[in-house]
Formats: sequence, C-alpha cells, structure tokens
Amino acid sequence: MIDSIAVRRRSAEPGQRPALKDLDDSGVVASFLEGDKRAFGELVERYQSRLLNFVYRTTGDRERAEDLVQETFIRVYRHLHRFDQTKKFSTWIYTIASNLAKNELRNRSRNPLVLFQTIKKNWDSDAKPLEWEDNTYRPDDLYRKRHLKGLVDSAVGELPEHHRTVFVLREMEGKTYEEIADITGCNLGTVKSRLNRARNNFAQLIKPMLD
Repeated sequence: MIDSIAVRRRSAEPGQRPALKDLDDSGVVASFLEGDKRAFGELVERYQSRLLNFVYRTTGDRERAEDLVQETFIRVYRHLHRFDQTKKFSTWIYTIASNLAKNELRNRSRNPLVLFQTIKKNWDSDAKPLEWEDNTYRPDDLYRKRHLKGLVDSAVGELPEHHRTVFVLREMEGKTYEEIADITGCNLGTVKSRLNRARNNFAQLIKPMLD
C-alpha cells in the first residue's frame, strides 16, 4: 500500500535490521531523521494494521480507510522533521489519522450521494473476505467469533462520531485517557464524559443483538 510513497523498504544488510526492530519509536524516528530511510519502513510495519483497524472502525468503509491510512503515512513522511521528539510518536500519528477520518465523515455527511454509495457498497460486505481470521479456530468457533465481530462493528457504527472515536481509541486500541485527549484535542474531563456515554450507548445498542 505504501509503494506510492516511494519509500519502499530496502533489504536490510546482515545484522542491521534487528537493530531497528529493537529500537522504540523515538529511536526509529531518530534513525530516519539521521538518514536511514529503512527506518520509515519500520514505522509503517508497526502502525499500518493498527491504523487501518482504527480508521475502518471510525469510518465504516474499508477501502476508504486504506486510502486514509496511506495519506496518513504520506503526511508523516513529509512532516516527520517537524515532529516534537519529546512527544509520543504514536499519539502524533493517531492524531493525523483521526483528523483525516473526521474530515472524511464530515465530507460524507455533506454529500448524500457519497453516503448512499457507501451504504450500498456495504450491502455486499458478506461477499468480501473477512479480516483477522484465525485458522486455529474450529469452524463453529470461528463462525461465532466472526458473528460477534460483526455485531460489535455494527453497534460501534451507530455511535455518534465524537463518541465513536473515543470508544474505538479506548476499547479497541487501548489508548490511555491522556493519549485520547491529545489525539482528539479534548480535555480529560470531556474524554471521560464522552467515553462513559459511548459505553452506555454501546451497551444499549449491542444488547438487543445478543438476545
């Protein structure tokens, strides 16, 4: 997906690739800024799947989520030299992805045709390969897992946008309240209030589906 950014990972020389993997995010960022272009590939490897899950759950459109994640990495690549290295890289990249997702939802709400096309495309979602399957599950266990995931995604998709974002960041991405506050630009009190309401709304939405 990241090929179009023209930063394909180069094959690592013996003994060098493990060194990058052993670094924390700050170390990898520093390596990239020092001229090691392979370091950007390490950041992509660490965050691509996580960001895709987050943006997909936020927007409800997997194909568009892939585009937005690619745009996220393009922006990271272009502006990494401006990143404040005293801050957490994960918070910075999630903030970029979150803002792109918000803009996508805002633009979608202004265009009824785009919204209709998205809904119509999702009618055929059963025909698409299901994500994150585990082949070690027995068929009946895998069915239940996939069914439950579908119910959860459906309930999350019905949450208001500002509730959905904090819910996904906390319950599905495991972000701290402080990280969520940084990503969303809200204070801690607002984050906790929205999360509490999102949890209550989610419980009300999911309960009839499980009965």
